[in-house]
Order: sequence, then structure tokens, then C-alpha cells
Amino acid sequence: MKFRVERDVLAEAVTWTARTLPSRPSVPVLAGVLLEANSDGTLVLSTFDYEVSARSSVVAEVDEPGSALVSGRLLAEISRALPNKPVEVSVDGSKVVVVCGASRFTLLTMPVEDYPALPDLPDTTGSISGDAFAQAISQVTIAAGRDETLPLLTGVRVEIEGDKVTLLATDRYRLAMREVSWTPASPSVSRVALVRARTLSDVAKNLSNAGSIDVALVENGDIVGFEAGGRRTTSLLVDGEYPPVRRLFPEQTTTHTVTSTAELVEAAKRVALVAERNTPIRLSFSEGQVVLEAGQGDDAQASEVLESTLVGEDISTAFNPQYLLDGLGALDTPFVRLSFTHSSKPAVMTGQDSIDGADHAEEFRYLLMPIRFAS
Repeated sequence: MKFRVERDVLAEAVTWTARTLPSRPSVPVLAGVLLEANSDGTLVLSTFDYEVSARSSVVAEVDEPGSALVSGRLLAEISRALPNKPVEVSVDGSKVVVVCGASRFTLLTMPVEDYPALPDLPDTTGSISGDAFAQAISQVTIAAGRDETLPLLTGVRVEIEGDKVTLLATDRYRLAMREVSWTPASPSVSRVALVRARTLSDVAKNLSNAGSIDVALVENGDIVGFEAGGRRTTSLLVDGEYPPVRRLFPEQTTTHTVTSTAELVEAAKRVALVAERNTPIRLSFSEGQVVLEAGQGDDAQASEVLESTLVGEDISTAFNPQYLLDGLGALDTPFVRLSFTHSSKPAVMTGQDSIDGADHAEEFRYLLMPIRFAS
């Protein structure tokens, strides 16, 4: 194997491909990145740990086609540190030689024959704008669980029906739901899958700037695939039955409030400064205003009053400050609407363009459990 490639092209491809390498691989070869130089002038870099695979294809000047397996993290560090000149990579016996300008590195190879075959990417189910995908994922994954002992809740439920994709995530204390349009390969396509939240976040971060992302999901399959800009990644789906969380959204609400999103974010951050760990921030809505409070008794206390509209009866509730701020931060509208059935029941957060408008954007909904507080 012998090829030449631009330093930036190599560094970016290796860094992207090696980003999911396990820190403690079950077998040494899984810490490697597989380099395959093809006679058609492409260099393919691959990693796979039996759960997540990554594959990146770049243009290279290939003198001798071939393949080699080397330490992914070491190659990534070396390629980023090289001078800004063309890089020549060749195999010399059991070693890979990397030459760039006056720099020369020699890396030990691992047996290519021991490396597992990467899973095939299923047929494309549809495609979605990278920007729309990234926004939808960022809005939903905030509510996904972080506790690996409850693997079901670390996933995002993906429901595909025709030209609509619905994403749902919950950690039992809040629930986020986002609907987004996409271009299906077949207008009658219908799929349901549970995808790891960290996989979706990684794809949104690393592939969304490619313009359009192809999504591949086989009916009753066990992997999901994403491809964009010469890069592809696959991941095993989360196994299990997701709880029926859609029914948690109330069919109708009796009370709703509308407040400036930015003002509520800033006020909540200030008031939350005195909120001890696991203590709530209290919100009391009445005609024309909302009062935010935190702290009580002999502890530090804070309060702030904001302008707010109220439709229905006065209502007081309390939320985990960070969960409240997560939901507000996911909105991209100037006003936030909080809809209630009862002060002790979950509230539904949606976005709204004006303080006195009737229409609120329901494509993103964030349901938040209240916290009981002492009167």
C-alpha cells in the first residue's frame, strides 16, 4: 500500500473516523483504523466496535492499492500534528511509514485479517436537511436519559410515517417530542426504531453541515445508518419496548400563560442561583405577571417579577431549574407558552411568535413534571 493525500484531508478523515473508538477495546484490533487505498484513487478509512461503525472516503493519489490496520488514536494525533504539506503513507513490512515534509513516523500494524467486517448500510429510507435534522435532535436529546442502567431511556424513539418523522425522548422527569418533515424514498414508508441519543447527537454534530443526510432503516432490522458527504456511520438500535409516552400529553388544557422566552431564561438563571441542589424554582402566574422564587426559611432567597399573560385561573407550580432552562433553551421562538391542566400535573411548553397570539408551534413540545414544594 502506498498513497499520497493532503494533510488537512487526512487529519479530518482520521479524526472523524476514530472519534467513536472504544477507550478499552475488548480485543486490540478494535482500537485500530482500517486504511484501504483503492486503484480508483480513493482512500477509505473505517472503524467498528461491533456497536458503532464509521467509514470515510476521500480522494488520494494511490500508487499501490492495499490495506493496513493501525492505532486510530495515534494516527489521529500524528495527522493533526503534521506540517501543512502533502502526506505520503506506505507499508514497509509490518509497519506503516508516514512521511510529511521533514517529519517521519513509523507505526506498528495490526493483523487486517482479524478485523471484523463492517455492517452493510441498508437501502436509504429517506433524506433530511442537515440543518433541520440537527435542530430536531438538539431539541429532543435534552430529555433523553443518561442512566446506562436504564438503556431504554437513553434512546430516542424515531417514528417515520410517509413524509413525517417524529422524535420522542424521556428520562421520566420530562418528555420532548419533535415532528419534522423529510423526503422519504417511498411515500408509504412506515418505520419505528429506538436509536441511542448519543448516536443521533454525534450524527447531528458531524454530518449536518453536508447539506442533506440519507437515513437507512430496515423494517424489523437491528441497525440504523446515516450517510452524507462521503461519510457513513451505522449503529445498533436499542433493544426493547419503549413506554407509551405520547399519551402523557394532555388532550386539552384549562390554563395557559405566555411569557418572553429570553426574559424568562435570564430571570430563571438569576433566581436559580440560590436554589440548593434538588430544590425547585417556583413560578406563580396571575393576571399580567409571573413571580419566580427560590429558597425558603433561613436559606438564601431570591424572587423576580416578569410580565406575562394568563388565560384561565391563577396557578402556581415548581420545576427543577435545569430542566426548565433546558426546555426554554430548545425553543427558537420569542415567546414561550406553558399549558396546564392542574398545578400538580405536568405542564406542556411550546413556542409562540407573539405574546397575544392564538397560534403556538406544536411541532416541538416539551412536557415537564412539577416538583412538590412546601407552602
